[in-house]
Amino acid sequence: MQNKSLPSGQRKTKGGMLIPALCNIVGTFILLSVIITCLPAAVPRLLGYEVYNVVSGSMQPEIPVGSLILVKPTAPETVSEGAVIAFQSEDSVIAHRVMKNKVVEGEFTTKGDANAKEDMNAVPYAALIGEVAFHCPLIGELLWVYTSTVGKIYAICFAACGVMFHILAGRLRERAR
Repeated sequence: MQNKSLPSGQRKTKGGMLIPALCNIVGTFILLSVIITCLPAAVPRLLGYEVYNVVSGSMQPEIPVGSLILVKPTAPETVSEGAVIAFQSEDSVIAHRVMKNKVVEGEFTTKGDANAKEDMNAVPYAALIGEVAFHCPLIGELLWVYTSTVGKIYAICFAACGVMFHILAGRLRERAR
């Protein structure tokens, strides 16, 4: 049996590459989770949709509170009765169903599915953002977190932790050599 000694300054540790590998896996997992959770906001915008979070129950049960809605810009004249549209009303965006599309007057009569009566005010064509093309329950809550200032800080800090795990793995590898 031969006794091989390492050059001075180097030491061989049992599992010396296990901890760096685990740091890389954790760092990659953290970075991927940040990227994946940002995709519902980023990808639809690249495809031409506007993205909104539903905060009121006026369209329940069809579109529950906390849903993500994707709104595709649409020409007002082409919107059919029964379609769900998003429109600007003062400082907020509202998604309601079209009861009547009054082309001659250039306005919509709308109603929330959970409301007993039609909306009091007609929606002018100029306020139309577009037609709701898709909705997904609960994802809107996630986007609300990311769009808030605190959520952005959390996402940046979480991503920074992932990067730090990768840096730590590199340093541990250098040390093990």
